[in-house]
Amino acid sequence: MQDALGRLFAVAEAYPALKADANFRQLQTELEQIENQVQLARRYYNGVARKMNTRLQSFPGNLVAARFGFTAASYFELGDEAARAAPRLLSAERWSPSESRCR
Repeated sequence: MQDALGRLFAVAEAYPALKADANFRQLQTELEQIENQVQLARRYYNGVARKMNTRLQSFPGNLVAARFGFTAASYFELGDEAARAAPRLLSAERWSPSESRCR
């Protein structure tokens, strides 16, 4: 998905008319909002996991957790370095819109 977004934004850089188009600007805004919502959801999940882990290690939660077999929650982490990075934009020189792919 990140590759596709990178190619899309590279086309926009190569064609200023597309970049100025209201629909494309709306798409960029919506993508930014989605990225922010995903980041917020990750932080929320990690906060809840931290809170649960603290309760599992504190009295009397540790007694209940041991009795019922609760285990610590794992944090959400992106293992792939490429997934952490923002999509890389291709330069206009490397983009061939007629071929719809990189040269």
